[in-house]
Amino acid sequence: METIQGSGYPLGFALDDKDAAPIFTGGTGDTTVITEARMMAGHQKEAIVYEGIGGPRWRLTSDEGKHLNGADAAPFPLGFFNAGLHTELHSRLAALAAAQGLDPGTPDLLIRNFYWMTGSFAKGTGEGFSDPSEVILTGGPDLLAEAVNASPAFDALRRPLSNTFALYVNGRREDTPGMTPSTAQNAPDPYMTYHTPPVPLGTATPDLIRKSGVVEAGEIKPAPVGTDTRIIRTVTGKSKQINNATIETDTWLEMPGVTHFTLQGGTHAQPPRAPSGLALLSAGVAFCYLTQLSRYIEHLKLDINGVRLVQYSPFSSDGTGNARMGRAGPVDTHLFLNGRADTETHARLLRVAACTCYLHATLSAELPPLLHRET
Repeated sequence: METIQGSGYPLGFALDDKDAAPIFTGGTGDTTVITEARMMAGHQKEAIVYEGIGGPRWRLTSDEGKHLNGADAAPFPLGFFNAGLHTELHSRLAALAAAQGLDPGTPDLLIRNFYWMTGSFAKGTGEGFSDPSEVILTGGPDLLAEAVNASPAFDALRRPLSNTFALYVNGRREDTPGMTPSTAQNAPDPYMTYHTPPVPLGTATPDLIRKSGVVEAGEIKPAPVGTDTRIIRTVTGKSKQINNATIETDTWLEMPGVTHFTLQGGTHAQPPRAPSGLALLSAGVAFCYLTQLSRYIEHLKLDINGVRLVQYSPFSSDGTGNARMGRAGPVDTHLFLNGRADTETHARLLRVAACTCYLHATLSAELPPLLHRET
């Protein structure tokens, strides 16, 4: 199977140089982020993320750390979600400051996300959970609450979303028992959409995604496949503005021996220099779901392969001044599988992965973030 390293390309790059719609740069409007993702070798994953129809496209890659038997070649899925929140919040802060004629300053953000699981992953009884995120703003004008209200990404935390699913087995659409079915038409199969691997533009930024060089102290311990206790997994990110159009987030899982990754996000430049916060966040959801699929297939040694999906994530933001309001709609996931397992097994795989996916748990819960302002 293909590996991330095998292409020789950067971990993330632009596929074109189109301008982004205002909603991706802190403005208003509505859009749907489309994520087409596939499994590669081990826990490695690749996604093409569209910032709306006709907007910029980004190729992003993800992997798991060695505690999940990953190769640690690219950022873990929860890191993408964390970096997406950072980039989105910086964009909203800058837009609100500009609308009010305020000096945006150089704000720093710290965001912590908290996840936990109960039950047995191997037995298919696992269930993922999330607790409210913690957001700490330092510097810049005091617009934190207004920026959170204006952000579609943070609306996805504040309000529970009833996400929907579609399943395709060996090219045929099947039922999704136990899950809310998608009412959309059949999504295009990524294996039919792409005949060649994505290639970066000649002007692609080489370090959109990279290892920061920092590793948490201690030795790596394998993650358990089940637990009767509440083990909190904390994802922490610190971000800052590195130029007038780019945010850089250092994000990591607070566990011994894990790697820090740095992800760049774009704010208001046209064409954008890096993925928007909504693109990074959407990629994180798709990557997290694919991780749960691959773990379940691996543990039960299922005869299932060719795992790929198309994910539709609707967002909107409207209003003026500091009265803007962001909205997120339910995520619609279309999962494509191939294999000789029966249809019931494929459907159970879709359902178990959704139940154990930390980010689908986050989106389906009411988790208003805890906001703190420091000077």
